[in-house]
Amino acid sequence: MEFITYEVKERIGYITLNRPDKRNALSFDVVTELKEAFTQAEQDDEVKVIVLKANGKAFCAGADLAYIQQLQKNTYQENLDDSNHLRGLFQQIYTMGKVVIAQIQGHAIAGGCGLATVCDFGFTVPEAKFGYTEVRIGFIPAIVKVFLLRKIGEMKSKELLLTGELIDAQQAKQYDLVTEVVDADKLEQRVSEFAQMLISKNSGQSMALTKQMIANVQAMDVEEGLNYAAEMNAKARGTEDCKKGIDGFLNKKPVEW
Repeated sequence: MEFITYEVKERIGYITLNRPDKRNALSFDVVTELKEAFTQAEQDDEVKVIVLKANGKAFCAGADLAYIQQLQKNTYQENLDDSNHLRGLFQQIYTMGKVVIAQIQGHAIAGGCGLATVCDFGFTVPEAKFGYTEVRIGFIPAIVKVFLLRKIGEMKSKELLLTGELIDAQQAKQYDLVTEVVDADKLEQRVSEFAQMLISKNSGQSMALTKQMIANVQAMDVEEGLNYAAEMNAKARGTEDCKKGIDGFLNKKPVEW
């Protein structure tokens, strides 16, 4: 791949944006490679947790300006197809069976902030800025809005999406946009430690089902949601991971996940 690197280390699949000269800006080709990398990581039996990170000073600056200019010449159908291409990436990350951690070493702006938003966890350096600046160039933060409302609620989403203001890492933590703020020299180690905690202590199957349920249940009313939860509860009891985990718990022996 030209813009993305992929490697596996200690059961962590590292997907790295590698376009530092363009501040890891998104284009059709970058999105394509990201989708391919996430598909590879999801299908890789050696990978239990995925880390999305970037090279250079910025995590991701959003859409490539040359790419945006090109979109102005597109027909409605061409722009719809392109929009669905990005939507597919965000939806893939949000719904995939493996946990995805964003390792944010620099600014995450517009589409780049959207990329961080759809990850399950986010660890950021104090210096990073976050924001959805689309309204300041006459555009709209359309796709990310679906996920942001779920993540941080309506009031905070309105503040970020309608003002286009950038916020710092501590504010992002207060808004529940990221999980933790970590000094730059400790970021990589902290993300690795957190990923290894998930890998060693948790059933991958259980995390996948739990993530799936979180994505699905929010669109249901209470009755439908409880019926769905009961059905998933019953199904989970019959899985090999559940049998293995309960056996370990009852017999007071560690479980190797």
